[in-house]
Amino acid sequence: MTLNLVQEVGRKIIHITILLVLVAYFFIHQSMGKQIALLFLVALLIGFLILEYLRLELNLKIPFFSHFIRPKEQYRMYGVVYFLSATIISFAVFDNKIALAALLMTTFGDMVAAVIGKRYGTTLIYRNKTWAGFLAELGTNLIVGFFVLDNIYVILGMASVATIVETIVDELDDNLLIPLFSGFVGQAILFSL
Repeated sequence: MTLNLVQEVGRKIIHITILLVLVAYFFIHQSMGKQIALLFLVALLIGFLILEYLRLELNLKIPFFSHFIRPKEQYRMYGVVYFLSATIISFAVFDNKIALAALLMTTFGDMVAAVIGKRYGTTLIYRNKTWAGFLAELGTNLIVGFFVLDNIYVILGMASVATIVETIVDELDDNLLIPLFSGFVGQAILFSL
């Protein structure tokens, strides 16, 4: 494996740790209610915002995170801030299953697209995105949809939107956009049925 691919895999492992946050959210939601669970997520977001303040405003090196920050994130907020923001919005606005599917599509779809695209991708589809990454993400998003959701139209809509957003977005943070766009489409389809 090349160093670039190893770093990408390392960054994606951080994405998987978000599963612990989702488990904690659902545990708190079940035992103490939705409001407390959302407050937990906001407290976590505030913690990361403080870390980002230290890193970006005071130029302090945060030992663990500095290894996984992409060059484009050196002078702007780290993706986890956007992902936590999207998590809070998704659980506050969308049905729980749609929010969960949108967040898992973001986590696993993005991870698989990056790893497969960097390893096997040769034909570009858009900017630095490859057909291999695109197809791997679409397949992953469909699998996530079938595990979490029970409506084929919602699954197809969310998986397609999540994959398209991941493919066409480069400068904006996909950790915010994918859950919001795919969750919105999933919720809109559900309401229209």
